Amino acid sequence: MSMVDPSDPPLVQIEKQARIIDALVRRANRQSDISPSAYRSFQSAIDLQRQVAAQSLELETVRTERERTRKTLVEALSSMGEGVALFSDDRLNICNDLFRGLLPDISHKFVPGLSLSRYLELVEVSERVVSTDRKLSVLRQTLKVRQSAGATTALMVELSDDRWYQLSIQQTSVENTVVLMTEITALVRRNRREKEHLIDRQADYLAAVFQNMGSGVCSFSAEGEVMMQNARFREILGVPLTLLQAGTPLSTLLDFLRTRALISEDAWLHVDAWRDELRRKGALVRRVSHGSNRVLDVHANVLPDGGFLVELKDVTLETQTTELLENRVAARTAELTRANARLTAEYEQKARVEEELRLSKERAEAAVSSKTRFLAAASHDLLQPINAAKLLISTLQEATRETSFQPMVKRLKGAFSSAENLLHSLLDISRLESADPEAVSLMAVDLGALMESVRDDQSPLAARKGVRLTVVPCSLFVRSDPVYLMRSIQNLVVNAVQYTEPGGRVLVGGRRKGGHVVLEVWDTGVGIAKKDQARIFEEFTRGDDVQLGSGVGLGLSIVDRACRLLGHELSVRSKPGCGSVFRMKIALVDGVPIRRKTQSAAADDGGQPIDHIVMVIENDEDVLYGTTQWLEQWGASVLAARSTEEALAHVNDMGIPPDIILADYQLDGPDTGISAISAIRSLTGSDVPAIMITADRSDLVRRLGIENDLTVMTKPAALSRLRPLIDWTIQRHAASVEHGRSHLRTQLQTKVGGDSGL
Repeated sequence: MSMVDPSDPPLVQIEKQARIIDALVRRANRQSDISPSAYRSFQSAIDLQRQVAAQSLELETVRTERERTRKTLVEALSSMGEGVALFSDDRLNICNDLFRGLLPDISHKFVPGLSLSRYLELVEVSERVVSTDRKLSVLRQTLKVRQSAGATTALMVELSDDRWYQLSIQQTSVENTVVLMTEITALVRRNRREKEHLIDRQADYLAAVFQNMGSGVCSFSAEGEVMMQNARFREILGVPLTLLQAGTPLSTLLDFLRTRALISEDAWLHVDAWRDELRRKGALVRRVSHGSNRVLDVHANVLPDGGFLVELKDVTLETQTTELLENRVAARTAELTRANARLTAEYEQKARVEEELRLSKERAEAAVSSKTRFLAAASHDLLQPINAAKLLISTLQEATRETSFQPMVKRLKGAFSSAENLLHSLLDISRLESADPEAVSLMAVDLGALMESVRDDQSPLAARKGVRLTVVPCSLFVRSDPVYLMRSIQNLVVNAVQYTEPGGRVLVGGRRKGGHVVLEVWDTGVGIAKKDQARIFEEFTRGDDVQLGSGVGLGLSIVDRACRLLGHELSVRSKPGCGSVFRMKIALVDGVPIRRKTQSAAADDGGQPIDHIVMVIENDEDVLYGTTQWLEQWGASVLAARSTEEALAHVNDMGIPPDIILADYQLDGPDTGISAISAIRSLTGSDVPAIMITADRSDLVRRLGIENDLTVMTKPAALSRLRPLIDWTIQRHAASVEHGRSHLRTQLQTKVGGDSGL
């Protein structure tokens, strides 16, 4: 173990080694003989002395290098342009002459060992220091907090003779701190000059703005003396320039205004009144009269130094305009008051007129409602006797076929047909005018079937007129009301036949055009002049060449009303002497299968007898009698009943179901043809075919017909279609029954075959 600590400073080590050598020499002198241990001790002393000599030489070398380094550092610091001081362990180690010379009154105290805190205290009391941007005590506190290496703290110091330095303190390591005094006098002076220049420019700018303001402005000191004013202020007040020189008291200005009667309010002529209100409110606003015909707005505001700023605005024109507007408003108000009185009287008159119109409208609506109710009743009550008359006339025609009464009955039938057509036209127009939602029922309609039905109905008329009627087959379905669409087509065909000379031709067909079907009725008739083509759709409009008894001019009017209600586009093209073409554009229905060509139920059956048992259920005596006579004339066995109860009694008496049922929809009371048909089918256990003949054309009846598997025919029934319809309905029912039996036999055979296989 070494006797000298290597970490001790060299001087301490040398001192310790010297003491050890002296102790060893003394011990060697005390011994009388030279023993091996003494020799070793002496040898150790010699080694120690040699080490001491070597370390002394090394120490001298280090001391020499240190002095050389310090001298070099002093020379470097002396050559710097800044005052520099080095503090080691918070004590002054070294500084340059510039650092000492900046503060000559305290430079003698800048000796090695001076603490940094004491240095800052000396700077704070130096006579050369004029000011600092922060207190040095704050700087000392900052140094205590920021002890990390690299931390820098700086402040600005103003010295006498207008010299400026930046005092920077930077801790370069844990032990060392560097203090720099950097001169920034040139920078501060340049910034000062630039600031003063900017202030001068700003003052010039403000002065220019001040002089060019639209309002008059004058500032007064706290003592009430003029400081500065613009030309507009003098112009508004009308005072000379000498009266508004800097230093002129406010009282002098007010005296001038008072003596010339430029301001009439005495309160404004006292300086104390101004100051009192400005002191209390900080601002003052007044509108005053200036002279005899001018008005000024005065605004006064307190300035930060205790003075005040006065702003004047000439509002004479504004005041006059306001007064003029107020006068106009007053006059306009009076005029509006008078107009309001007139309008009130007119409103009261209008209210009385509107009340009368309301009462008239209610009476008109009541009349329309009464007409609607009448037509609703007439639709059934009028068509019932017509239906009975048609049956009786048809029966009479067959009975007088080979007699001298045949021509008379034929004319009777023609006259009755004209009356029937007229009644149908009147009822159609009334229903179309009523705007009843149930007036039309839009559905998918087989256009070809309707066209064929119209051909069958109007062929006799065309044949009598000598006109060839041709209908082009069609397999399309359209969206329309079947009743009104058929009536429209029928009226167009009748109109074409009536206006076509014998030997001419009428052609009916449909063309597919996009998502629509254009139904066209062509004729080679007399044609229509251009000026009359819009008038022909009015009621009771007829051509001049139509024979008497061929109609009253309602057909085309019904077509026009029906097309507008159904949304069909109706148009006409015609030329006098060349014929006409009427077109209806109807929406096409997609997804409906193409109609197959079947034998029409309305086709002529060649006059074969009706060899069937027919149940007729009708509450009207005349219709029941006429239907019975007409059926019996054609060979049918008829069971006549007025109600469901009578019909069931006939079935019970006969013991078998009838071959077909012809029933009216509306019977007496709540009884209906639907309930009668359902009761007969339930009693017999058989799906008896049925045709319902009714004057009710509502959608409800059509739905009930579909739901109960029966055919609906409107009154008055077209006898030319009724007779073959009876045979067709019975044959369809028989075919359905046979198909069911065949299917049942097939199932039984399959079951029996399957059982035998087991």
